[in-house]
Amino acid sequence: MTASTWTESDSAAAEKIWANYQRDHDLSACTGKTAGIDPHTGRVWIGDSIHDVLSQRDADGIDSLLFFERVGSRTYYRKGGRR
Repeated sequence: MTASTWTESDSAAAEKIWANYQRDHDLSACTGKTAGIDPHTGRVWIGDSIHDVLSQRDADGIDSLLFFERVGSRTYYRKGGRR
């Protein structure tokens, strides 16, 4: 899969996988960490950063694109303007 083949249904599937994962696992010790979700396999990796998650994924021999979430946050990253 390439970035141009990522679809809205991939995002929806990843969000559903993430919701189920959060329901089934205690993530209280992981607040602020990065979760990478593969919408095709349902695999979830949790690490300190996107780079850490990608290293874990690569070590598992997988090269698919991932959907990223920040554990315990409604947004992954929010850029604020300076006034």
